[in-house]
Amino acid sequence: MRAMILQKTGALADQPVPLAMVELPVPTPGSQEVLIKISVCGVCHTELDEIEGRTPPPRLPIVLGHEVVGIVTELGEGVTKHRVGDRVGVGWIYHSDGSKNENLSSEFRATGRDANGGYAEFMTVHENYAFPIPEIFTDEQAAPLLCAGSIGYRALRLTNITNGQPLGLTGFGGSAHIVIQLAQHQFPDSPVYVFARDERERQFALELGSVWAGDTTEHSPEKLQAIIDTTPAWTPVVEAMKNLCPGGRLVVNAIRKQDGDKESLLGLDYENHLWMEREIKSVANITGRDIAEFLTTAATIPIKPNFQTCQLEDANRALLELKQGSIRGAKVLIVGSDDDQN
Repeated sequence: MRAMILQKTGALADQPVPLAMVELPVPTPGSQEVLIKISVCGVCHTELDEIEGRTPPPRLPIVLGHEVVGIVTELGEGVTKHRVGDRVGVGWIYHSDGSKNENLSSEFRATGRDANGGYAEFMTVHENYAFPIPEIFTDEQAAPLLCAGSIGYRALRLTNITNGQPLGLTGFGGSAHIVIQLAQHQFPDSPVYVFARDERERQFALELGSVWAGDTTEHSPEKLQAIIDTTPAWTPVVEAMKNLCPGGRLVVNAIRKQDGDKESLLGLDYENHLWMEREIKSVANITGRDIAEFLTTAATIPIKPNFQTCQLEDANRALLELKQGSIRGAKVLIVGSDDDQN
């Protein structure tokens, strides 16, 4: 099978072509695993964290990718949840202990980091972490929902906002453009304010219904009950805190932060940023329950992800565009043939 593999970690500036196309054997599903013939795989910012060593894979080479959509083609011994021909998706959670807080468990394993992921024509995964894809979505539409959307669903829940309370989003890429659609459905009376350094992102946010869009460093027209930060930088964390109302919460939706602007943390002022019981909460990984619940909710709304596609062999270019911030919405790799996709 064709696969794009990461052989070494390092700054993308020093290795702009980090992935290599190779031929690998088609994996065999083990006990309670399914073999998936992959149709598409979304491109996520966490892949940059893996490539650049902020959350390095424990072994190399590795097949990246954790927004996977495909068809079950073979069942391992003991599989009861899926049949051959089922269309399923796989997100960041590859395996864990199955507990309520499995995202925090020491047994948590990530797709495309701790086990081979979706930048390939086939992959295996435990049946509990392959999720049925609602019929309303095409393969390309479903891919961003498996991570950008599902982790956004978890982040929105962690804000603890109620309907009518104002919400802020910092950064407006693959996750935030899905979260705003979810927020508008769950909290229809809550105005959404967007902070983004790129004018194109701000315009995109307004098109999707934000009541205001400004630069990362600007003050919102009103204080906000909660803000979700989806950026890889530190400056938005500090800037967001000044826009929270007393008792407000900043939810940081990122696996890792880059060090480029870490000195901005020195500008954190207790009185203006933290006092009055403002708080910061991180989002750690994802649970299987988050993905299953979100896919059902997304189909009900229905959420319409904005995406661009390219071929599997163009994964390096897609990653570079993601690094440069030149993607509107999400990026999806076409892995299988047109006959494989819905």
